Amino acid sequence: MNPHNKRIDELKQVAAQVRRDIVRMVHAVNSGHPGGSLGCTDYFVSLYFRVMNYSPNFNMDGKGEDLFFLSNGHISPVWYSTLARAGFFEVKELATFRKLNSRLQGHPATEEGLPGIRVASGSLGQGLSVALGAAEAKKLNNDNSLVYVLMGDGELEEGQIWEAAMYAAHHKLDNVIATVDRNHQQIDGSTDEIGGLGDLRAKFEAFGWHVLEADGNNFELLLPALEDAKAAAGNGKPVMVLMHTEMGYGVDFMMGSHKWHGVAPNDEQLQIALQQLAVNEAADY
Repeated sequence: MNPHNKRIDELKQVAAQVRRDIVRMVHAVNSGHPGGSLGCTDYFVSLYFRVMNYSPNFNMDGKGEDLFFLSNGHISPVWYSTLARAGFFEVKELATFRKLNSRLQGHPATEEGLPGIRVASGSLGQGLSVALGAAEAKKLNNDNSLVYVLMGDGELEEGQIWEAAMYAAHHKLDNVIATVDRNHQQIDGSTDEIGGLGDLRAKFEAFGWHVLEADGNNFELLLPALEDAKAAAGNGKPVMVLMHTEMGYGVDFMMGSHKWHGVAPNDEQLQIALQQLAVNEAADY
């Protein structure tokens, strides 16, 4: 069961706090990826505070609970903040982000034993394959829990994604719910300019997936879509959620621009961002 199960008004407050954490984390070390992290905040908060079934006591094998894998590991700030706010480790540890000897490396890693992280990620294209391996293991173990994985849309230029997409459909891995962060941005520009992803819904459907679409920056629309994804699981097809987000969501000068893919705000920009990310009772680390 989910140890939180918050109402939508509560989720919005958690999301605002997570976004505050993100901009403060990357500002403190002048390094990191705020754009995609801000855009995906509502998705992470939805998973960990409402949608996923998991134990508050982390263990690596995750038997009997839903698992989550982050393929586009560069958006680690949003995952770290969400994990801390969900109780996986102390919130004050967020202050060590990207510092020497920190468990909160620039990309998620397992060597330091950070609770919530089951695989090192950030080499783009690999996360879907990892999630499918976990999904297949659950089937072999007669474990009816689900496996979630998030990918970036620019990441779909990696061929391994499509090999995995074929494998999932062929082996009827219907216990995986994959999500693509469809923000139309990647490091060098828009996805339309760089890679031309085309009609992703038609592509994944042609590969044999059950495809849903969702507004990733609106809890009132995102939560029902994620519930629909759970309902679609177990019907013989892997499930794909094409989640439409805006890079930098919540901070007006970051929104919609690939330029904030991997750039930290300066002192003045941080203060502007924090003013826009107001919460009822800020609990900054």
